[in-house]
Amino acid sequence: MLDPSDDRTPLARLPLLPQHNTARSALTCRYRCGNACAHQEPNRSGNAYFGDVVRQALSRRGMLKGAGVLALAAGGVAAGAAPAAAAPAAGSAARRPPRGLDFAPVAPNTADAVTIPPGFRQEVVIRWGDAVLPGAPRFDARRQNASAQALQFGYNCDYLALLHLPRRRGQKLLVANHEYTSEELMFPGYDPDAPTRAQVETAWAAHGMSVVAVADDRFSGRLRPLPGHPLNRRITATTPFRLTGPAAGSDLLKTSADPTGRTVLGTLNNCGGGTTPWGTVLSGEENFNQYFANASAVTDPTARQRLARYGLPAGVSGRRWERFDTRFDIAREPNEPNRHGWIVEIDPYDPDSVPRKRTALGRFKHEAAEPRLTADGRVVLYMGDDERFDYLYKYVSTHPYRKGDSPAAREHNMRLLDEGTLYVARFTGDSPPEDVDGTGALPDDGAFDGSGEWIPLATGTTSHVAGMSAEEVYVFTRLAADKVGATKMDRPEDVEPHPRTGRVYVALTNNKDRGAAGKAGPDEANPRSGNKHGHVLELDERRGDAAARAFRWRLMLVCGDPADPSTYFAGFDKNRVSPISCPDNIAFDSYGNLWLATDGNALGSNDGLFAVPVTGPHRGQVKQFLTVPAGAETCGPVITDERVLIAAQHPGEIDGATADRPASHWPDGPGTLPRPSVVTVWSDTRYRHKR
Repeated sequence: MLDPSDDRTPLARLPLLPQHNTARSALTCRYRCGNACAHQEPNRSGNAYFGDVVRQALSRRGMLKGAGVLALAAGGVAAGAAPAAAAPAAGSAARRPPRGLDFAPVAPNTADAVTIPPGFRQEVVIRWGDAVLPGAPRFDARRQNASAQALQFGYNCDYLALLHLPRRRGQKLLVANHEYTSEELMFPGYDPDAPTRAQVETAWAAHGMSVVAVADDRFSGRLRPLPGHPLNRRITATTPFRLTGPAAGSDLLKTSADPTGRTVLGTLNNCGGGTTPWGTVLSGEENFNQYFANASAVTDPTARQRLARYGLPAGVSGRRWERFDTRFDIAREPNEPNRHGWIVEIDPYDPDSVPRKRTALGRFKHEAAEPRLTADGRVVLYMGDDERFDYLYKYVSTHPYRKGDSPAAREHNMRLLDEGTLYVARFTGDSPPEDVDGTGALPDDGAFDGSGEWIPLATGTTSHVAGMSAEEVYVFTRLAADKVGATKMDRPEDVEPHPRTGRVYVALTNNKDRGAAGKAGPDEANPRSGNKHGHVLELDERRGDAAARAFRWRLMLVCGDPADPSTYFAGFDKNRVSPISCPDNIAFDSYGNLWLATDGNALGSNDGLFAVPVTGPHRGQVKQFLTVPAGAETCGPVITDERVLIAAQHPGEIDGATADRPASHWPDGPGTLPRPSVVTVWSDTRYRHKR
């Protein structure tokens, strides 16, 4: 473990970057999101804050004591119906571990390692720089170049999908996003003010996505990469993409290099994602704004407003890419930023297919998009805009999903994300706004709930927003949501529907500006001044219909130290839960348990992966399954009956660290650079009888 107080470690001698008002390192904030939290949030609208809504949602106040207050039935809750209270967890059912969660919780720690529970084993599946395509050279930190990186696994893996390979016994397809590059940790001798062309082009090749076939070991949870497999693929910042849907071909998307407005080079800042019923993978372009420069050169007031609403930099970019490609210079290509910030769709089973950017899903800082089907088979996507005080969205396709893998079914399904209605959420409280004292005291009945509605923004070529065309709604979705009075949220990140109940879970990571001057104050959903730890929201569509326009909502978790009275764990005994901070990516296991990966732990521990039942006597019992190395973030995750798969993103991304003076040597040990990697973890006892 690296200890910054120990002058024997390299970290103690590193110069620190300026203090940053977030649990992440300043180095992470610089390269991941362009220091978004150091700037005024782009949303200057007068729309209600979610905190204001929650403050209005409760009429009875008091401090929760003891265990259970709220347990939900397996089915949905109709709009207007109050969730039923349940008895505290007790008896034999409460003493037995929840199904799928029979492990000893990992203690918070700061080790430079992936720490897992006793009885489990782990192994790195693939690292940054490992071979993906034929001809890939062995990774050499001092001999990096774009042509090599384009054949190798990219940097900072994030969303993961593990797909079956029909007719390939013992093989699977691993799909990984590569969110961003941390150049100071990648390149020895890197000068952030004067990057070389070779470094910039290597970074372009390290972005994007990887598709890698893996061999599935039937005697363990291991996965072995198969370099050179015919389905393997690298998608980078220079891969051609096709714009599809109602905004494709719009004048707002045309550039000098693409006068048709239908072909884009590359995908940037790919964060969370999803897997469709027809076998494609969705990937969200998140903090794309940071890659562009010189927004101040634009003088048209409308264009300036649009750029500001998306946080485009006025001057030089952090990576200086505009020096090597004019498309990143807004002064020369003012529409190029409009071609990023979409949900992209790739077909991992066809390495020759052209990836698509789906304009019908709107343009914002997409965190993820996990599909759900309505009762009549239409496709619904829930999407968060990961920015302080931005919004929660939903898309409902016009046509139903068609089962089967025939060419006709495939062609039909590949159009489902181009034809539908895009919505944004408005939350409504039903109780007086008084009684909020900033301590985070919880209501005596535990009923953090309210109602809401989905407001339509556009359907096909029809706009539902006054004063905006449909093309403008899709390209400037944030401005459209401002106009219709959507409710401001605290960084809505991953959004996942429960595979059995259909209930929707939203991870809201944090918001340091909660309670700041001129900003929304603390309330039941964010009961502390400065929402450092985040929360998890449950949403029930009316009558369980994913296409419904009305919903009920409630708070399941208010994260942080269980000893802090402002935290809440669905009414479960807080003496029996793991501390959790900053929920980000989420997933479900086959038993219906919710798994939460964290980003930016503000409790002094490394980030980790946590599991929590959402129904039954253990509802709210958060258990930590693992922690990632020093400076890293937990991403992915994939939870199957055989293994847990996570991406350990940006290990060693600690203030002052460089490639010449690394603050971590995970996963390869002393004398090596830290390398973002995919890790598989499995129960040793599960496979012991097979050996």
